[in-house]
Amino acid sequence: MGIGDIAGLIAAIAFAVLAGFLIYPLIRLGKLLDQVALTIRQTGDHALPTLDESVTTIKQVNRSLEDVNRISAAASTTANNVGALSDLYGSFLGRPIIKAAAVWYAAKETAGSFFAGRAKHRDQPTDAQGE
Repeated sequence: MGIGDIAGLIAAIAFAVLAGFLIYPLIRLGKLLDQVALTIRQTGDHALPTLDESVTTIKQVNRSLEDVNRISAAASTTANNVGALSDLYGSFLGRPIIKAAAVWYAAKETAGSFFAGRAKHRDQPTDAQGE
């Protein structure tokens, strides 16, 4: 055995030790990748039913929103009808009542000023009484 053979043997042993040290992290990395693959598979298995339930929930929410839209449309129509009825009441009954109230007020004020004038006229002394 020559010096070259001994150097080759030392290099081979060093390479074997280096390979031995690298095998353990590679085995751990392989297990980690297996766990990642299993987790991804389980996530996919659970994601599909969840997506199906989400679609069902969204469809139910859309149906509820359609009901709400119908209710709000009916409420809007009712509000418009109440407004129109109020306008009709105001034009049909309100104006005559306001006119009657104005006539009543004018008559009351006129009568009040007329009677106040007569009372004032009665309280004033006449020229024959004052002397």
